[in-house]
Amino acid sequence: MDRFVVPRSSNSLIENPRKPSKRFPWKRSVVEIEGRMSSKYRRTAAAFMLESYREVGAFSHLYHIDGIECPTHMNRLTSVAGAGDSEPLRREGVSGLEFDNKGIYLASVTKSGCLTVHDFEALYCLCNSSLGRSDIDDERKHLMHISVRPQLDVVRWNLANQDEVACTSMITNEVHIFDIGLISTKPITVLRKRPAVTVHGCEGPRGLTDIAFISSDKSRLLASDVYGVINIWDRRARNVPCAELISNSNIALSSIQVDVENQFVFGASKHGNIYAWDLRGGRTSLAFHKEKSMGSESVGAPRTHMNHPPLATVKVASLLEKIESLKEQTDIFSKEIHSINLNPSCPYQLAFHLEDGWSGVLDINSWQVTHIHCPPPAWLKDIKLSHSPLRKLSENYSFQIYAVGSSSTNGIHLLDFYPDPTSACHVDNDDKQSNPEEKHRNIQNKFVSSSEGVTVCASHPLNGTIIAGTKRHSLLVMSELCYSYNAEQYIPTEE
Repeated sequence: MDRFVVPRSSNSLIENPRKPSKRFPWKRSVVEIEGRMSSKYRRTAAAFMLESYREVGAFSHLYHIDGIECPTHMNRLTSVAGAGDSEPLRREGVSGLEFDNKGIYLASVTKSGCLTVHDFEALYCLCNSSLGRSDIDDERKHLMHISVRPQLDVVRWNLANQDEVACTSMITNEVHIFDIGLISTKPITVLRKRPAVTVHGCEGPRGLTDIAFISSDKSRLLASDVYGVINIWDRRARNVPCAELISNSNIALSSIQVDVENQFVFGASKHGNIYAWDLRGGRTSLAFHKEKSMGSESVGAPRTHMNHPPLATVKVASLLEKIESLKEQTDIFSKEIHSINLNPSCPYQLAFHLEDGWSGVLDINSWQVTHIHCPPPAWLKDIKLSHSPLRKLSENYSFQIYAVGSSSTNGIHLLDFYPDPTSACHVDNDDKQSNPEEKHRNIQNKFVSSSEGVTVCASHPLNGTIIAGTKRHSLLVMSELCYSYNAEQYIPTEE
């Protein structure tokens, strides 16, 4: 072989210099080799994923208890029969949904008082099967189904003990905790709130609006009420609150969230305010830039009843008025906050959803609104909302995409709340200045139509599937398109 090798002269190298070829790495191979996804790859993958979302399955709440139709089943039939009435029934719809940490089970509650724990794999497999409608509506796809009380409004998994699920409602002062491993219709624990007495000596209105668990302690949980108070229980001590976080207002708190480090709790009110409390006690944290003092005792003291004021209070409407482009287009009024949601992968992002369908992100470091999404109002489509149910945000942890039900049409909004000006919802986003080569890769907000009106959403923690609860007590499965491979024609065909 050496005789075929001719040495190259130095003059030829100067005349024809060799240019190194530029090769772009295979993104998918790099991810498989390194075992991790970069933020750019995750953004690109999310853009393609959103384009393929659609409704792939619908499951009605046609269940029975001891051979008798459950209350939700009966109310569904009643609401369908009276669908032509001008005033819709107030006690209808799925009011709460949540996956456990691994996405194995899905807990749901209805306005009619039913608590159901579903097997997610059973739901997902039935979506891709060829079974008839009568087979899909059977009762094999859920693990537990009980009727707790006349109404349920919220359900939460115990973050430190995934065998426990808690639920409550706005017409009671109790939190019921169930163990899904026990075949029993009775709760293992019932936590009660202290009764509120009016100036006339009568007990005031009852109601708990939301629940939050402490991830580091399976015995601690919080629940907000209609008086603007967050009650804190220690189940090891007693079944009444050991401490209270007050908002200095009698306005109901609609939603609460605890940060990933279990140090701060945030609450949203029906008057459009967001509050922040420090669970550690002591002096106010410098992160909130306030100088208010709190009690020196810990909130975990089981024998002392303490009231803690908020560290900071912000009005969302006032922050929205600072966005010049938004203020020039519309008048901004204070509106009820339906839900708030902390981003675990970006702890300073607090997402919120308003009564009129607006959604946004509050940066708790700067106390500024960084993202906003304003869909067209319902009156533009001649839609009259006589009763607006609470709509709750849900987040896809892997791609930082939020899902929320539409207030005017049947469907859900998939919103890009990525913490960067390239986000479609960022207040500083400018499409004109975007790089044309990268613009097509940016994520755009997506609207996915549904067969029924959506009240609440829950995102699977691993595969991105979205489960939506509807006003007609159904569960809708929103997922990517599924394709089957045709070996004869070598063409992917949609199932």
